[in-house]
Amino acid sequence: MRIGIPKEIKAQEFRVAATPACVAAYVAAGHQVLVQASAGAGVGMSDADYVAAGATVLPTAHEVWERAEMVIKVKEPLPDEFGYLRPGLLLFTFLHLAAVPDLTRALLKEAVSAVAYETIVDNHGRLPCLVPMSAIAGRLSVQEGAKYLERPFGGRGVLLAGVPGAPRGNVVILGGGMVGTQAAKMAVGLGANVTIVELAQRRLYELDDLFAGRAQLLQASAHAIAESLKAADLVVGAVLVPGAAAPKLIRHEHLKQMQEGAVIVDVAVDQGGCAETTRPTTHHEPVFTVEGVQHYCVTNMPSAVARTATLALASATLPYGLKLANLGLEAAMAADEGLRKGLNTKDGAITHPAVAAALGM
Repeated sequence: MRIGIPKEIKAQEFRVAATPACVAAYVAAGHQVLVQASAGAGVGMSDADYVAAGATVLPTAHEVWERAEMVIKVKEPLPDEFGYLRPGLLLFTFLHLAAVPDLTRALLKEAVSAVAYETIVDNHGRLPCLVPMSAIAGRLSVQEGAKYLERPFGGRGVLLAGVPGAPRGNVVILGGGMVGTQAAKMAVGLGANVTIVELAQRRLYELDDLFAGRAQLLQASAHAIAESLKAADLVVGAVLVPGAAAPKLIRHEHLKQMQEGAVIVDVAVDQGGCAETTRPTTHHEPVFTVEGVQHYCVTNMPSAVARTATLALASATLPYGLKLANLGLEAAMAADEGLRKGLNTKDGAITHPAVAAALGM
């Protein structure tokens, strides 16, 4: 199979979908890999590195997309890339289609077979291609939130760790999955007062064992969320419903009850966000303010640590990319039920129930 690795064009997106080590693995399996020139420059992987691994480096995105049978990316195609879509193309990338109906329509119009990292499931019911980025985003959420709490960045001027004579900051985390757990680890490590609001009782008990009293754990309810937000300095939105739009847990009216200069980091922005006031932002302009509350809603947070993120993502996606390349789409779907759940569109139709329900299609 001819595999294409184009350069990412999303604002401040430095990651690349495959490392030279990945290229070597594809080539060893008998495939041809086409890499766009400077695709790995943002993470210190040169064209020479890719050539040494067996890739063919092409000068333009057009050539990569046109010649590839399977295109592997990091982020979803943007409107400037819709013209590259065509019938018979296999696309393997993050999609988050519930939040991008225009992309969904483009994939359906061109009958693209699109496999989304974020809906692939392993034998334990986990999301193996999403996990590394969720872990990074969770850890970054507290790091970025702490920065925007600083007064020069528009925040309340609160140090999460506090000092003798001044209280610690209050961090509220909505959701106790991978993102929320990693955010809590960072916040607890900084010495903040941490509250995790989680719906599943079983998960609350797991978190209780994990944090051993270092975090307050609340069963999710409208009342618990509203009361927690009032005292929060930093709120991390960490909810996920695979394939579906994120539930709107933070209402506009909640912001009026929050403290001036508090910060919301909505990691769920890729799925539409868990705050009513969320809108996508970029690393160029990461924050905006509503009702005195700062919102950090960058849709590609892990790109801030692009080298770490590339290495983690590429190692997670490679086994599935190899299976698709070695077997072809149909046989790979038949052989791996979890990979089959990654298929979001095929033959002009949405194939993932949660995506279809979220988009009303």
